[in-house]
Order: sequence, then C-alpha cells, then structure tokens
Amino acid sequence: MSTPKKPASTPFVRSDQLTFEQLLSNHIMYTEGKLAKTATERDWFEAAAHSVRDHLIEKSSQTIDDNYAQDPKRVYYLSLEFLIGRTLSNAALNLGVEPALREGLKSLGQELETVEEMETDAALGNGGLGRLAACFLDSMATLDLPGMGYGIRYEYGMFNQRIENNQQIEYPDNWLRYGNPWEFQRPERLYPVRFMGHVVNLTTGKGKTECHWVDSDTVMAMAYDVPIPGYSTNTVNNLRLWAAKAPREFDLDSFNAGDYIGAVQEKEVVESLSKVLYPNDSSAMGKELRLRQEYFFVSASIQDILHRFLSDHDDLSLLPDKVAIQLNDTHPAIGVAELMYQLVDVHHVPWIKAWKITTQVFSYTNHTLMPEALETWSVAKFERVLPRHLQIIYQINHDFLAQVNHQFPGDTDLLRRVSIIDESNGRRVRMAYLAIIGSHTVNGVAAIHSDLLKTTLFADFHRIYPAKFINVTNGITPRRWLNQANPKLSELIASRIGNGFVQDLAQLQGLVPYAEDAEFRKQFRAVKQANKIHLAHIIEKKTGIIVNPDSLFDVQIKRIHEYKRQLLNVLHVVTLYNRIRSGQTQGITARTVIFAGKAAPGYKTAKLIIRLINDVASIINNDPAVGGLLKVVFYPNYDVSSAEKIFPASDLSEQISTAGTEASGTGNMKMALNGALTIGTLDGANIEIGEEVGADNIFIFGLTTPEVAGLRARGYNPSVHYHNNAELRLVLEMIGNGFFSVEEPDRYRALYDNLTQHGDHYMLQADYASYVATQEQVSALYRDQEEWTRRAILNVARMGKFSSDRTIREYADKVWKVKHNLSK
Repeated sequence: MSTPKKPASTPFVRSDQLTFEQLLSNHIMYTEGKLAKTATERDWFEAAAHSVRDHLIEKSSQTIDDNYAQDPKRVYYLSLEFLIGRTLSNAALNLGVEPALREGLKSLGQELETVEEMETDAALGNGGLGRLAACFLDSMATLDLPGMGYGIRYEYGMFNQRIENNQQIEYPDNWLRYGNPWEFQRPERLYPVRFMGHVVNLTTGKGKTECHWVDSDTVMAMAYDVPIPGYSTNTVNNLRLWAAKAPREFDLDSFNAGDYIGAVQEKEVVESLSKVLYPNDSSAMGKELRLRQEYFFVSASIQDILHRFLSDHDDLSLLPDKVAIQLNDTHPAIGVAELMYQLVDVHHVPWIKAWKITTQVFSYTNHTLMPEALETWSVAKFERVLPRHLQIIYQINHDFLAQVNHQFPGDTDLLRRVSIIDESNGRRVRMAYLAIIGSHTVNGVAAIHSDLLKTTLFADFHRIYPAKFINVTNGITPRRWLNQANPKLSELIASRIGNGFVQDLAQLQGLVPYAEDAEFRKQFRAVKQANKIHLAHIIEKKTGIIVNPDSLFDVQIKRIHEYKRQLLNVLHVVTLYNRIRSGQTQGITARTVIFAGKAAPGYKTAKLIIRLINDVASIINNDPAVGGLLKVVFYPNYDVSSAEKIFPASDLSEQISTAGTEASGTGNMKMALNGALTIGTLDGANIEIGEEVGADNIFIFGLTTPEVAGLRARGYNPSVHYHNNAELRLVLEMIGNGFFSVEEPDRYRALYDNLTQHGDHYMLQADYASYVATQEQVSALYRDQEEWTRRAILNVARMGKFSSDRTIREYADKVWKVKHNLSK
C-alpha cells in the first residue's frame, strides 16, 4: 500500500508581487465582504489601509527576524502619549508605495485624498509631548535603530472639542468607533498588573528578609501592536500599546441571581483604566486613576522587556548591555521602582546588584521648567495604591540621602531639598527626583532649557551629579511635516536639490542660493498661496468664516495655557482693531489671526481665554468698519491632521511664551520648515532657530530669561505699564468691562484682574509694547513680498538641525549607546 502524498502547500504570495489594484480588490471582497460597486468610502479606506498594511507586515516580520538573529541592544521609549495622527498616507510615503496606491485606487474609480479623509486621527496623545514621541519613533525606524515605543491604547482620546456659544465644549473622542486597521491584537502578550493590598515581611531559612505583596487586586494588560515604518528602509519598528482587561470577563453567579449589572461591573471598572487619555485629575478619583494608568502601562512594559530579554539570556546583569529605557517626562518615572520590584522581589536579584542594573538602564528626558508641572503624589495615596513600591522608594531615598550626606556632610538643608519624599507639603513623592536618581543620564530638550535645569530647577542635583545632565535639542520628522504635509513645497525643493533632504534634512542648505533667484521666489510664493487657499476653504467649511488668502496668515496653534500667552496675542488683535476703528490704518497689513488648541477640561482660565478669542472674533469679524483688514479665527478640535493643513499655509509663527517657561517647542520648527517667519521671545528652541536662520530672518521681542528673573526679584509691578501705555490700558479695560461680552459685562473680569491686580505672573504687560512694535515690523516686511519670500526661503533652508533624525542620533550616541545606520 503506497504512502499518501502530502497536499501541496499553497505558495505564499508577497504583497509586492501583486498590483495595488489586485490588493485593493481582494480586500474589498475578502476583508470588507463587499462588491466594488457597493463599497462605501470607508470600505475603500479599510481596503487601502489593509493593502498598505500587507507591505508593513512583511517588512515588520523581517525586522523582527533580524533583531533576534543579531541580538542588538534595543531602545524602549516609554511615553504616556504617542500622537501619531493618521497612518495611511504616512506609511504609504515611507514605504515608497504612495504612487502605486494612488494609481490602484484611481483604476477602481477612487481618489486617494478622499480615501485618506476617512481615517480618524489616533487619539493617543494631546500635544507636543505625544507628537515628539511619534516623531522619534519615525526617526528610530528610519535610522534602522532597534527600538519600540510603549504606551496605552486609550479607547477615547482627551476629548473632541466643539465651540458652542463661543465656548469649548468637550465631547467623547471615540476614535476606535470603526476599529483600527493598523493594530494587531496580541492576546498571548498578557501581563498581570497589581494594585492595593499590603506587604508582609517574611524571614527565610537563611535569615534574609523577603517582602511579599499580598491581597492585591489584579488587572491584566493585553498588548496591541502598531507597526511604525522607516522612510526608504526595510525597518519597521513597533509601538506596543496596553489595554486593561479584567481577569474575569463575566460573573455568572451574579447574573443567575438576577444582578445583571453586578455581573459585568468588575469588567467595566477594571477596563476603565485604559478608557480615557488624561482623565480630569481635579478630583481625588481622577488623580488616583492617573496614577493607576501610569503604573499600569509601565509595569506591563517592564514585564514585557524582561520577558523578551530572558527569552535569549539568563544573566540579568547583562540587561544594561541589551536594554535602554527612555522615560519621556515624569509620567513613566515609576519605572525605576518597578524594575527594582521585578529584579528584587520577582527574580531575587540582590538589592545592590539590582540598583546598579537599574541605573545603567534608565535615562530621563525632562520637558518642563515649571516646578508645579513636576508630578508628585501624596504618600498616603501612593501607599494605598502601590504599597510595595513606596517601600522600594523609601529604600532608594535612604541610600541616596546617605550618599549625599557623605558627599556634603552636615548640609541638612540640601538633604531636605533633594529628598524624593517632600516633607514640607503634606508628604509627597517627587517623581522627577526618582527619575533623576534612578537614571544614568538626564537631558533637557533645548540648549537654554538644559542650562536652566542645571542652574535653577535641578541645581542641587546638578551639584551632586554634574556629569549626568546633558542637552539633546528636540527635532521633528521631515517625512510627516514636509514631505507629507506640504507635497507642493517638497516637489519644488526636490526640483532644485533632489529629494535627499527627506532623509537628510541638512541638504536643505542647498536652497540658500535660491533665495536670491526671482523665479524660485515666485514659485515658492505660488506654493504658499495654494496652501493658503486650501486652508481658507477648510476654515469656511468648519467655522463659516470667510478669510482672504492674500492676507497675512498669523498663526498660533498649541495647547491653551497662560504661559504660552495666547492672551498676549489677543491684546495685539484688539489693539489692531482699535487702530482700524479710529482710522489709523496707514501701515496696517491685512491680517488673518488663526488660533487653535485645546484647554484641559479643568483649566478654567484657559477655557475662558478660548471664549474670549471667540467673542473677540464675533465682534471684529462682523464689524463693517474693519473691512478686509482683520479677521480672527479659532480653528476647532486641533489635532495632527489639522496641523498638517495649517502649518503649510502659515506666514507668521507665534512663539510668544514668557522667556524661561517653554522647554523647547516643536511647532516653531514645523512652521519654519514650511516657510513661516517666527515672531517670538528668546525662549525654548526659538533661540537655536534664531542662531540657525540668522537674526535678520526672525522677529525677536520681549524680556530675556535673565531679565524676567531680575524683574521678579526686584518686584514686578504691572501697573507701571498699565498707567504709562494708553493703548494697553484701553485694550485691558475693553476686555475687563464687557466690550466683548455685553450680555455679561463681568465675564472677563477675572482675566483683567489677573493682569492688573494679581501680579500678571507671565508678564504680558511688560512685553506688550515690544510685541506690538515688533508686529509693526512684521506688517512692514510682509508688504515687501519679495523680501518676505527671500527670508522665508532662508528659514526653510536652514532648518536642517531640527530634524528628529539628528535628535535620535544624539540619543543613540550619547545616551543609549546603540548603533544606527549612520554609526561609524
């Protein structure tokens, strides 16, 4: 009797062996279950996404194989936010398949731009912190750097912002309503994360004391993977996001007893942990949820990192040779204590050895100069939620203070200032201090920011660890913020210097001679005008406001916060309005002032500023006396996709924070890269942008950081400016006395009082005259379109330093000690 033959295996067909027309048709049929003639625009988006995803999967699989074969040191980037935006167009461009995708859709009667608009922004972040993390992942992959991001798979974003009755109203941002075609659920990657309970100390037979965390509650963390492709490379790295899952899905006993709500209550409570990005922490419950979120994703991530390491290695002392963990701000700082918990309690590594491993693995990026923005937790809350980790932090603090006391004997005030436990404010755990002590490197994100960390905020720690503090100036990915967001400008640049700038932004320097080329300036202006016309149509559709694309587009788009001084911008807008109304129109350039950004739901002053902007807009935009000289727009629900439309159309970039308050900023870089001139203070990365583009090609105003500090030390008196500047006084009185809120005259009295009676903390009055005078220089230059364009081109040409590729190379070389594709 003959042996039966094995059935022939079906050969695997790679996606690059099929045309996009074939891929799209297959996915319409087999993924969406539709015929082409009945498919909706969303079906076509899903088909396009899965077609591009097929290409991603193949490169991702190869990347994973290569990493396992080569066993390189890997970078793990821990961040509470990853503001990645839409993926379809970015992935298609990075993979080099965008033209084929466009043609494939066209052959089936679809337009790529229409399909792209069906994608919802991934609501995994709020602002600059999350967008920076997304840029870094792009650069890591582009540089073939073995690494991945870790965060939370939020079911709802921060909120969907709508403007109703001129006020910000928050609605749920259900970005996963239609699912996410880019993610892969990994149910096999499931880790227990523990909370509450108490610690029992047991003595072993060898006389050692072991700590056992008992009677705790458990939440399961399940992994979801999102592939992150590099540009023009075979590397596709991974963003791993954690979703909270209940250990028990359903209580059948409760259900059978008639308690239908109780049957699912545990599941609902547990899974709320990953429900919302940044829950409102103005309440005690909100604060606790925030702490739980942070520990949840950090614990799952570190367990996953150790699982990956131990699958190929059995000696944990080698962990620093194979693992680098970057803490993106203080949110993941609990990772220091968690790694110690895993090493000491779970893997039984001796404390001293575990601490040496931990401090060789972690590095910490600080993103703020404001002491109040450094995260702290009450000891009582920390002890209740994470009892074992508080014990670990106490031990870390004890050992650290002993070291400091040995280094600086008798300086008890220094010990008090640097202790992780703040005893002066109701006993609180200072998370930034834990991150500094537990990391081998601490970096700021702009030159001035890093200097101020060493001389002000962390001066004591710099004295203790002088070699630990460095600077790594932030950067942005040119793939999204030029190649994708501004294709017309990218094409124009490539027509002169080639397209190598997409991978090496320093090549933009080759544009410098073209600033003197009249034909190139004409083409550059035409690109900017086309972008402005496009944005004008979007503004009309979203807000009903008709704006003039020939006017100067004066843009301030960023999170709404007092230190970012959107209110100073409003003071200038009202100043222009008063001048126009009084007939002082000579020298005024037609201007459209565009604001965008969200205020935290519990931040009343920021929300009041948004309402003021819209009330001012309602008056100015409907006053016939203004004519076409001034329009004010608040662009609602600002997100990455909005930014991709606004940056390319911007003429003037407002970067006007009080000097010494902004760590870096990256919107300033995106604006300049897209040909906007900057008006700003000497703050954050504005300083380095000015150094690169040249003092003649940036508008700098206002007090410097030393001048701000000196004025505060002497006793800042804003009433001097109020009484000595009639224009300023009129503007403030109009706002404070109800000119823009006739139906509620005292609506903005609190803003008026903050500036006139309560110290004007961010020194708007002190900088007002300089700001207004500098804006007059802006208007004068904009009337000379040839010179304005020349300077705009020079801004673009000199932005090479601000690529996130350069930033990541610096991290790789100076902090993580890992190889990338430009390593020597």
